[in-house]
Amino acid sequence: MVSDRQPRILIAKPGLDGHDRGAKVIARALRDAGMEVIYTGLRQTPEMIVNAALQEDVDAIGLSILSGAHRTLLPRIMTLLDENDMSDVPVFVGGIIPKEDIPFVESLGITAVFGPGSSLTEITEIFQEKLARE
Repeated sequence: MVSDRQPRILIAKPGLDGHDRGAKVIARALRDAGMEVIYTGLRQTPEMIVNAALQEDVDAIGLSILSGAHRTLLPRIMTLLDENDMSDVPVFVGGIIPKEDIPFVESLGITAVFGPGSSLTEITEIFQEKLARE
């Protein structure tokens, strides 16, 4: 269990993607489910995301990627998390990830991948289940 405090979730938009409506909807849903959410904003580098996760002492990271750069950005983020002794922090990814790329994304250690049409209930429940096991 995360402890007696609210789980802290970092929501980030890595890369040059300029569309953040989905990330904001997810942030609100997680907040409504009782989690504390830190949203980093648009156009974050992997280094900025991991640095924010370190500073905020987060329990999980949610990434929204619509740009198609997941094969470049996700390995770098996961490497940086490992280098900063944060490999135990679950990472969730949402956005446009082609079905054929999901095995690659999961092989990086990503906890869950949410594509278009994933329900807010499903997303919040999976976050809660994973954090309850930590």
